[in-house]
Amino acid sequence: MQSVSRTLEQKQAGLTVARILLEIGAVSFRPELPYILTSGWASPVYIDCRKVISYPRARRTISRLVAQAILREVGHESVDAVAGGETAGIPYAAWIAEELALPMLYVRKKPKEFGCNAQIEGNFVEGQRVLLIEDLATDSASKVNFCQVLQAARMIVGHAMVVFFYGVFPGALKTLEDIGVHLHYLANWWDILEVAEQKELFNKAALEEVRAFLHGPVLWSADHNGRSAS
Repeated sequence: MQSVSRTLEQKQAGLTVARILLEIGAVSFRPELPYILTSGWASPVYIDCRKVISYPRARRTISRLVAQAILREVGHESVDAVAGGETAGIPYAAWIAEELALPMLYVRKKPKEFGCNAQIEGNFVEGQRVLLIEDLATDSASKVNFCQVLQAARMIVGHAMVVFFYGVFPGALKTLEDIGVHLHYLANWWDILEVAEQKELFNKAALEEVRAFLHGPVLWSADHNGRSAS
């Protein structure tokens, strides 16, 4: 199933990110031994956006593309701070905070068990408009948790931004929309597939299996010992 339509600028940014992720080895195609994602879905593909931290030119390009997307899709003066989720979102939040000259926060998965038991690190105030930055989203469940922690601290969270969005699993956007958060992203698996086919980076059988997954991810997952629709 295809994700929502995008503008030419968004599509070009997605393909650029796809090329970078493929170049640095952040993408794995493994139809014969599917990955089981944190969300429980089985997938023939896996992406590790954390690898970007080791490639200065790649992270600079991606950071600028994320910053441009935020300015274009959210606004120049509509965000007071950015927050990263523990752990993969923290470096991205730091880079984007620097790009946009904004304060940075980060959100723990659970309150720390010593000191003041904080779950949000950094200086913040009630009513602050905070944008959540993460590396990727599959079904958005972890993003909901981070946003709710920020909202519980009486901050306004209307937007979340990820570098990579799977863009195939049902309800991924709705889970955030239900708490008033709009998800923005740069690249998805359709971008990866397009670049991989152009550059002939994987064999034809692997590409066809990935295409089958993208067109029917829930059924593919259920057929490969992963989560089903129920």
